[in-house]
Amino acid sequence: MDKIQLEPSWKTALQEEFGKTYFTELTEFIRKEYTQGAVYPPPKNIFRAFDLAPFNEVKVVILGQDPYHGPGQANGLCFAVEERVALPPSLQNIFKELKVDLGESVKHKTGDLERWAAQGVLLLNATLTVRARSAGSHQGKGWEEFTDAAIKALSEKRENLVFILWGNYAKAKGAHIDRSKHCVIESAHPSPFSAYNGFFGSKPFTKTNRYLAEHGVGPVDWL
Repeated sequence: MDKIQLEPSWKTALQEEFGKTYFTELTEFIRKEYTQGAVYPPPKNIFRAFDLAPFNEVKVVILGQDPYHGPGQANGLCFAVEERVALPPSLQNIFKELKVDLGESVKHKTGDLERWAAQGVLLLNATLTVRARSAGSHQGKGWEEFTDAAIKALSEKRENLVFILWGNYAKAKGAHIDRSKHCVIESAHPSPFSAYNGFFGSKPFTKTNRYLAEHGVGPVDWL
């Protein structure tokens, strides 16, 4: 456990996971993958979502599925990309909805989204690594169990969080959320293939801030 480079409050919240067989096997698999070819994100960014949003500071969770698998894209935050990298279609659509929802243009043009994470938005992919140019290549190796544990810990030990679930995959992963004590906002995925089926017009950003305000929590500056 001491070798896991994870933000201290998250390390405490998830400490039971590190001794489980699946996590040992996952660690061995990931180490081997990084020695055999390009894997994203860079090792230092695998747990970046946790590092930027400590357990007790999380107020919003956005769930993604896989890191981007193209060069220079994945940075450890779901839907985000490194600075100076062209915005992927899903992120473009997120920014479009953001502009319509809040009635203002996005001030920050980069896709890093660290500004959201620094305000307590956990931008969590279900799978935290991927082989270059091979979508889904690290699914089913144990990451999903680990990130399920993170969602369960937040659901059980925290109150009045907002979980934003875009698309069927995220909705299924949301089964671990206690909806009697948290707000769950669901819609279609922002991908161009589904954005017009319920993502556009869903107003997740104002809904989130309204719920936070109702429970005495400061809003997120999404812009």
